[in-house]
Amino acid sequence: MTNHVPLMIHGAQSAGKHLTVTAPFDGSTIATVERAGSDAAERALETADGLFRDRDAWLAPAERIAILDRTAAIMKKSRSELAEAAAMEGGKPLVDSIVETDRAIDCIKICVETLRTQSGTMIPMGINAASSGRLAMTMHEPIGVVLAFSAFNHPLNLIVHQVAPAVAVGCPVIVKPAEATPLSCMRFVSILREAGLPESWCQAMVPTDRNVSGAMVADPRVAFFTFIGSGRVGWMLRSKLAPGARCSMEHGGAAPVIVAADADVTSALPLMTKGAFYHAGQVCVSVQRIFAHSSIARDLADRLAVEAKSLRVGDPTLKETDVGPLIRSAEVNRVDEWVKEAVSGGAELLCGGSMVLDTCYSPTVLLNPPADARVSTQEIFGPVACVYPFDELDEAIERANSLPFAFQSSVFTRDMDTALRTAKRLDAAAVMVNDHTAFRVDWMPFAGLKESGLGIGGIPYTMEDMQIEKLLVIRSAEL
Repeated sequence: MTNHVPLMIHGAQSAGKHLTVTAPFDGSTIATVERAGSDAAERALETADGLFRDRDAWLAPAERIAILDRTAAIMKKSRSELAEAAAMEGGKPLVDSIVETDRAIDCIKICVETLRTQSGTMIPMGINAASSGRLAMTMHEPIGVVLAFSAFNHPLNLIVHQVAPAVAVGCPVIVKPAEATPLSCMRFVSILREAGLPESWCQAMVPTDRNVSGAMVADPRVAFFTFIGSGRVGWMLRSKLAPGARCSMEHGGAAPVIVAADADVTSALPLMTKGAFYHAGQVCVSVQRIFAHSSIARDLADRLAVEAKSLRVGDPTLKETDVGPLIRSAEVNRVDEWVKEAVSGGAELLCGGSMVLDTCYSPTVLLNPPADARVSTQEIFGPVACVYPFDELDEAIERANSLPFAFQSSVFTRDMDTALRTAKRLDAAAVMVNDHTAFRVDWMPFAGLKESGLGIGGIPYTMEDMQIEKLLVIRSAEL
């Protein structure tokens, strides 16, 4: 029997419609989720704003810490079920979904650690006539209502990254998961409530249409908007924000890797393989454009193709699967179209380049696609890696910087000067030396530049964004 998820908005009624959630691998129905119309959205905003305005009812830090501690404990007990459910609805292989679940649990702990160690700042006073007799310090307060729109590719951990920091700092939060993967979000919100968070403090919804979503973003009661998804949608929604509302946005890119002639290719290959084909390439910092010195480019590409051919493609819920489906069959067709375009333009197809069933695409390696092909200029978001030969390091850096995206990047070399020169000159928020572009731990800053995003992700940085630092100045004759 199909599971049914009711509306998770305090005191609201559903719009009488529901979303059917299907598994991307085989199209089987997993669950139905009630949708929220404009009335329910208004109720969610009214409830969240009312909580924030009633300062006497704010949750104390000790209470928030206790709730988060219990949340982590419940998630740990449910680890297997959470991972299996995420794999089924999102298509990420089980082995990687287990890692995602463990990261999500750790993110809750990072929220607690950050909250325990957060402190204000003493501002110097009494150092001239104007500041004499005064004491000044800063303290943190929640910014207000948080509205979170999330993406499908990490259905549990992305939600945790957007929602748990809001709970930690004391912001009422309304979360809209991706329509393809709402179930992990709903489970997490249920766990928060089971851990003792009052329902009104975290509400989840799948709107009936984009008009409902857009109206929520534009509502002046929203103090902070956090968005993970496509750049086209993110930048459009940012333009709708009410005056004074702050935001953070995480979009995608076309991550570049520079491989110098002296690189340890044997060590680099498994890293690049993981970075390129993890979650079928549906990662915003997935390895996409590999610029390899012409003396090693052919060998590297051939060996990468061997690694790609060894990956097992199929059902994401099976332990032996390395690469699962793309989120929709239309995406499989799109990726295939882009690959065929590159090959017809002169790229050499070293492996892959074909559909596996209707829902999966074979891990693909292309050698020297045209510079103007879509695989070279846009985010593929599929299991495709492109290798481009170069002769001079600065040429590779220039080509890496040629797109309007800048997120994470990497360089493989044994020479420190080469590493530092490359790191200094790449347009990127992060440069990995002798590691793949998709490396991340959840306490580090994670940010897209240019069209790739705005603001800084990572648990401590998101918590900082969701707070204001209020200055308190005390005047006393005793100072």
